[in-house]
Parts: sequence; C-alpha cells; structure tokens
Amino acid sequence: MSRRGTPEADLQRAVVQALRFALPRTAIIHHCANEVTEAGPRGARRQAILVGMGVHAGFADLIVLCDGRVLFLELKAPKGRLRPEQEAFRDAVLAQGFGWALVRSLDDALSALADNGLATRIAAPARTPAP
Repeated sequence: MSRRGTPEADLQRAVVQALRFALPRTAIIHHCANEVTEAGPRGARRQAILVGMGVHAGFADLIVLCDGRVLFLELKAPKGRLRPEQEAFRDAVLAQGFGWALVRSLDDALSALADNGLATRIAAPARTPAP
C-alpha cells in the first residue's frame, strides 16, 4: 500500500517485507522509532525523555541481526539526503566494523545484504558499475 507524501515510509514497509522473505527465519529486523513528530513543548519534552532513555541522534532506520552479523540500513527517498547526525552515526558504525548501507530501493537493500555477507534465500540483483 502506498500512501501519498510518505515515500520513505512506503520504501521502509517494502524493504521490511522483502527482508522477511529473503533472510532466514532466525533473522531479526528491527525499526526503532527514534523521533517525535509532535510539534511544540509537548513534543520537545517527549523527545527529551526518549533521548534520556537512550535514543541516539541519527540512528539508522533499520537494524538487521543475522548469523552473527549486524547491518544498519538508512532508507532515503530518491532525492533524500543524510543529515549530519546520520553521517556521524554511519561513520561511527563503520569505524566499529559493523555494516551500514544507504537504501533507496529494494535492489539497494538486497545488494546491501550480499555486500555485507548476509546469506539470503534469493539471489542479489546484479550491480551496474557507476560511471
């Protein structure tokens, strides 16, 4: 189901569905709702509570745990850009030896699995070299 004005949410639902199909049943695919969309003082208070409980600025949209591997997936619409907090999170994750990928399509998600050594029940799409 596609909802008007939510390209990243639509992509995330499709990616989660594809990962549930592609990965072994023992894989864990998790999304942490780490931001409050409510405006004003009430939203700011709720966000402060979440930060105090361990919410991390820039945390990836999805985390995949499978066969001893960890992969963080940041989902973006075709023209979406990483915020500075997301870039810092990416850099920290990669420095610690974990996998991280920017995902703009289902093909990107499946390729990220293969690129990070996660075994799937389907073949990854062929990558075309960048010009």
